[in-house]
Amino acid sequence: MQSVFTGPVFVVGDNIDTDQIIPAQYLTLVPTIPDEYEKLGGYAMAGLPDSLYPIRFVAEGKLDSEYPIVVGGRNFGCGSSREHAPIALGSANARIVVAESFARIFFRNSVATGELYPCECLDRLCEILKTGEVVTVDLDACNVSVRATGKVYRFKSLGEVRPVVDAGGLFNYARKNKMIAAQA
Repeated sequence: MQSVFTGPVFVVGDNIDTDQIIPAQYLTLVPTIPDEYEKLGGYAMAGLPDSLYPIRFVAEGKLDSEYPIVVGGRNFGCGSSREHAPIALGSANARIVVAESFARIFFRNSVATGELYPCECLDRLCEILKTGEVVTVDLDACNVSVRATGKVYRFKSLGEVRPVVDAGGLFNYARKNKMIAAQA
């Protein structure tokens, strides 16, 4: 499994809720249908106010984001308990969210779907980094290195969560570990 991710970050603040991550009007898209899963990515972070976030997470008319790493503040993913939120980010090619803290349901949905590695940072990176800065996230070392400054910031170990996300989610993990029967 990949353990090091490098790319530009998309930075948001505190209390980014699931309505901002994937607005309700797009919840009719069914993630298990490949075409609809792909479309979900085009709407990831579409609920963020333009006045606060003039740079879009996914460019107009695109389905994928150029930002594989999202940096957030406190309480990332609060609001409704919709699994569409981490799925939309994953569909847009985000792989990691590094935030000061997560809403429990978003954290659990990220792990259960296997879409994102939810990393809780020990520093307030949303005030240190700017959208577009390039970082390297090393899941084994539990750190974020900033290319421009060389500074390194720590995050909490993913522990028992990591193999579940590595496997592609809870059901894949259970199948891999023979907890449930393989799909026919």
